[in-house]
Amino acid sequence: MAKLKVLSAGAVKGGVAKMTETFARENGVTVDVEFTTAPGVRDRTTAGEQADVVVAPPSFLEDLVKGGRLVPDSRAFLGRSRMGVAVHKDSPIKAVPDTESLKAMLLGATAVVHNKASSGIYSAKLLEKLCPAVGLGSRVVVVESGANVMEYVAEHGPDAIGLAQISEIRVLVDKGMPVRLAGPLPDDVQNVTSYEAAAVAGRDNEALARKLAAFMATADAKAVFAATGID
Repeated sequence: MAKLKVLSAGAVKGGVAKMTETFARENGVTVDVEFTTAPGVRDRTTAGEQADVVVAPPSFLEDLVKGGRLVPDSRAFLGRSRMGVAVHKDSPIKAVPDTESLKAMLLGATAVVHNKASSGIYSAKLLEKLCPAVGLGSRVVVVESGANVMEYVAEHGPDAIGLAQISEIRVLVDKGMPVRLAGPLPDDVQNVTSYEAAAVAGRDNEALARKLAAFMATADAKAVFAATGID
């Protein structure tokens, strides 16, 4: 039985997991999926880690194409993810109506958490923009992944705030973690990240990998991704 390995950014975990399971079942193959940060996908592929398909934002895939790591015409657009505010289920925060409200939430939090992935890089810049005078200092907590953001918020009570991809927040809510989505970032400070899948060049199962990348960009797949917060 043929076997594929997928290395994927975590923000699209829900959709990628479901679509690779469907692909494996329909094609009689084995598909192993490992999730990491988007920078991790790029760095590990660049370092030569064995994978057949990678899923990451276009900018990271461009780096891999330039390095000869990917099959350029195998790239397939999966969808876009927006960012939101994660709070503990017992938090009094019910919505994020505008940027001034967001700023007040941040300044009133005991901790503001973001990750080291692309959404975390944006979060750090956003915090510098919204709170330059007062600052948040040691209340800013940086963790490895989106899942770690929700874990921190769950463990530190109703006054901690997490900034993460909405799709990642939904995954943990669905798993029963005591967190919830307070709302998306306001439009004027929203950050939208696109995701693509592509086959890794020079692999034995390159044709099958190309087929999988294309499969994750079909109309049926987009409906699956939409249900997980990727539009």
